[in-house]
Amino acid sequence: MSDTADTADTADTAAGEPLLQAHGLTKTFRVPRSASGSTRLHALDGVDLTVRRGETLGLVGESGCGKSTLARVLLMLERPDAGTVRYDGVDPFALRGKPLLAWRRRVQMVFQDPFASLNPRLSAGELIAEPWRSHPDLVPRPERERRVHELLEMVGLRPGDARRHPQEFSGGQRQRIGIARALALNPEVIVCDEPVSALDLSVQAQVLNVLTDLQAELGVAYVFISHDLPVVRHVADRVAVMYLGRMVESGPAEEVFTAPRHPYTASLLSAAPRPPAERGDGRERRIVLSGEVPSPTDPPSGCRFRTRCWKAEEVCADRLPADEPAPDAPQHLAACHLPLEPAGGGARR
Repeated sequence: MSDTADTADTADTAAGEPLLQAHGLTKTFRVPRSASGSTRLHALDGVDLTVRRGETLGLVGESGCGKSTLARVLLMLERPDAGTVRYDGVDPFALRGKPLLAWRRRVQMVFQDPFASLNPRLSAGELIAEPWRSHPDLVPRPERERRVHELLEMVGLRPGDARRHPQEFSGGQRQRIGIARALALNPEVIVCDEPVSALDLSVQAQVLNVLTDLQAELGVAYVFISHDLPVVRHVADRVAVMYLGRMVESGPAEEVFTAPRHPYTASLLSAAPRPPAERGDGRERRIVLSGEVPSPTDPPSGCRFRTRCWKAEEVCADRLPADEPAPDAPQHLAACHLPLEPAGGGARR
């Protein structure tokens, strides 16, 4: 049996098990003094997250909500001020030396901009092989050219493309090279930070199909960060929604998209385009939020969304809401004192 088949069988056996877990992550940054007098920007505030083997977790929310900071913490590019990260039960922030180097193979990243994320001085083959300079034991030197060709073919490119440079490729082809580079270390989790937002729609579909096919073949898990809700619905098994540094809703993708429980999630979904078959009788209205987006240097007390929420009451200002499961869906959590009805009543205001 081939190495790829062995990997896929192992992934199928372990599919669904928690692989990467974060609990209570808090991260602040020092910034110039704001109008409120604060010099701290609250990027993450008590964030919990679980990534299971072989799944795609969609991470959504408006710009500035903390998605990219969370990704950088999961990749150990930032150290949290508080909270824990566990990878297969191990705290990666406690590792040093060779154990840390070995851990870094297991979590890789595909960047947003395929034009800026590839060194134009290197050929495609050199870019893909570059990670092996830090991990020389992973692929013996005599085998590297063959492995580069295999990775190129896995992402839909030709072995002969190894000699070409990034400027000779289209945007979609460059992103395929970025995916191949991320796969070079045989990771178990790939963080995809807006991986298709810089591409044309037709090319987006091709790159998404590549990611889906690779997941089916290799069993890799994705943390898929995106503003594009239809794309997230297409690729994600589960969805987590962030607002102002906090996780406000999470659950199986189809449940979150068809029956949002948090008012913020409902407002996001009401603004997203939907296919004609899902537009109902035409009475659905977009939820237009009032008020300004609060500053992360001076977040509101209690529920962070209360200053823009049409359901807000006094209790929302008094304390932070806890994650509460839906009555008939224990995996569907919403951090809201006044959650919407299970049928998604808030989307028909």
